[in-house]
Amino acid sequence: MNTVKRKKVIYSVFELIGVLLVVTFLFFPILWILLTAFKSGEDVYSISVIFEPTLDNFRRIFSSAYNFENYYMNSLIVVFFTLIITLPVSILAAYSISRFKIPGKTLLMFAILATQFIPLIVNVIPFFSAFRNWGLLDTTIALIIVNLGHTIPYAIWLIKGFMDSIPKDMEEAGAIDGASRLRIIWNIVLPMAKPGIITATVFCFVVVWNEFMFALILTSQEAVTLPVALSYFVGENGVIWNEMAAAGIIYVIPTIIFMLIVRKQFVKGMSAGAIK
Repeated sequence: MNTVKRKKVIYSVFELIGVLLVVTFLFFPILWILLTAFKSGEDVYSISVIFEPTLDNFRRIFSSAYNFENYYMNSLIVVFFTLIITLPVSILAAYSISRFKIPGKTLLMFAILATQFIPLIVNVIPFFSAFRNWGLLDTTIALIIVNLGHTIPYAIWLIKGFMDSIPKDMEEAGAIDGASRLRIIWNIVLPMAKPGIITATVFCFVVVWNEFMFALILTSQEAVTLPVALSYFVGENGVIWNEMAAAGIIYVIPTIIFMLIVRKQFVKGMSAGAIK
């Protein structure tokens, strides 16, 4: 074996080892959580992968001791209404900024982006005071409002980048045929910007679904969401890992389902963004 072939073999071995390490680092914790979710209290501290599985953990998290289904519904409500408001507002704003001549457009886009530079803990103080005065503390409405402040700016920036790449000639052809501005947006712009819109939707979904800081400070009982509820699995002897793992498995199911539904368009959107 000559030197060149020997180097290729060595590189291939190191590449395989690197891939295995990355895969292990990413998926081993997920596998361990999955196993822990089916362990009993006696087996939870055992490192053995051979044990008698049980569904008691899933039964307990949906019992009256936790009311996990209420927290689950709160998270679904917050995510659903946040996305329902974010998408039309962001699409129309992104289209307006992309197509119309607006004085100070560059400054406007920077101001929109600058809102994301402010630490969450700084934002939550005025929100807490305002919601307390308005009687909105511990409500899903409060969480929807604060989440909109993060999802809309991000979605505007992302969707605008895709709309900038859509040829204006196609819109002009639609206008010549007598189509209104809204009809042009619906029939021409939205289908072509669909990968970008899906990409923005995925990121906004993940941000809202996993949001912890606002939910922790602005809620106490009625509007508690899943990220905060996961911290409730603490007993007299410490963290109840098996029940927390079971709750974690239930927690990630909507994310998995959502990603399976939009995965093709999401990949297209990410690829288009990389090319641009």
